[in-house]
Amino acid sequence: MEQITRNNKDRLFCFIFGRAENKRWTLSLYNAVNGTDYTDPDDVDITTMEDVIYMGMKNDVSFLINFELNLYEQQSTYNPNMPVRQLIYLARHYEKYIKRTKQNLYGAKRMILPVPKLVTFYNGTREITDQELKLSDSFPEGSCAKESDVEVTVHLYKITSGENTGLLKNCKPLEEYSWFVEETRKNQKTMELSEAVDKTIQDMPDDFEIKEYLVGHQAEVKDMCLTEYNEAETMEMFREEGREEGREEGEENRLIRQVCRKLRKGQDYVEIAEDLVEDETHIKAICDVAEKYAPDYNEEQVIAQLRSEVLI
Repeated sequence: MEQITRNNKDRLFCFIFGRAENKRWTLSLYNAVNGTDYTDPDDVDITTMEDVIYMGMKNDVSFLINFELNLYEQQSTYNPNMPVRQLIYLARHYEKYIKRTKQNLYGAKRMILPVPKLVTFYNGTREITDQELKLSDSFPEGSCAKESDVEVTVHLYKITSGENTGLLKNCKPLEEYSWFVEETRKNQKTMELSEAVDKTIQDMPDDFEIKEYLVGHQAEVKDMCLTEYNEAETMEMFREEGREEGREEGEENRLIRQVCRKLRKGQDYVEIAEDLVEDETHIKAICDVAEKYAPDYNEEQVIAQLRSEVLI
C-alpha cells in the first residue's frame, strides 16, 4: 500500500466546496440542495472548524448564508449515526458563533442563532436512496421517543455519478466531483490508486469547472485520495475486529453457561476443566464468581458479574 504523511488535511469534497476561493461552488451546492437561486458568492461565509478532525482529516464543510448554518458532510461509508455526530458539531459551531457575535449565554436577553441545516452526501457503493436520518432512530425500541425533548434530522443524498440526476444537474461542480470519484474507482480496478487519480484528471473533459483547480493541485488531490482510501481500509479493519470480538464473546458466554450447568450437577472446577478441555485457572476464575449465585448458578447473572469484573 502506498504510504503518505498524515497531517490534518481536507477531504476532496471539502477541498472543492469548503474553501473561500471556491465559494461560487459552495453557493451552487447550496442552491441545488435548497432550490434557491442566490447569485453572489460573497453571501457565503465559510465557517468550517479547523479542529473538527476525524482520522486526521477535516470532516465537514460548514457555512452561513441567509442566517442559516449549513453543516455538510461527505461519506463514502454509510453511517446511520450522522445525527449524533452532527449534533456534536452543531453544539461546537453554536459555541463558536456565540463567542464571535459576543452574545451572553447566561444573560436575560434571548440570543439570536442561525437555523441549522444538516446534510450528508453519500457516494459509496451501497444501494441506498435519499433519506432522513433522525436522532430518535437511535433511541431504544419501546422507549418514549416521541416525547424526547431533542430531535435532530440529517438529510442524506446519494450523489453517485449517474444517480440523483436532479441534484447533480443543478450543481455542475457536484456532478463533476461525482464523476471524478466514480472514474477513479473504475481506474483503480486495473492500476494503483495514484495512477488511477492521474488518469482520471487526464481524462476529465476540458469543460469541467473543477478541472483547472484539480490540475493545479494535482499532488494534493492524490494525497487526499490516498488518505481517504486508507481511511476506508482502516474502518473495514475496525468492523472486522468488532465481528471477531463478537465471535469471541459469544464463545466465552457459551463456556460460562456450560460451567454453570456442571456446577449445578455438583462438579468442581478441576472436573469441569478436564471435561471441557479448558485451562484450569480460567475455569476456576469463572467458578469463583459463579459460587456467589449458588445453588441456582443463574447464567445471565454470572456473565454480567464477570463482565463487571473484567474477567471476560
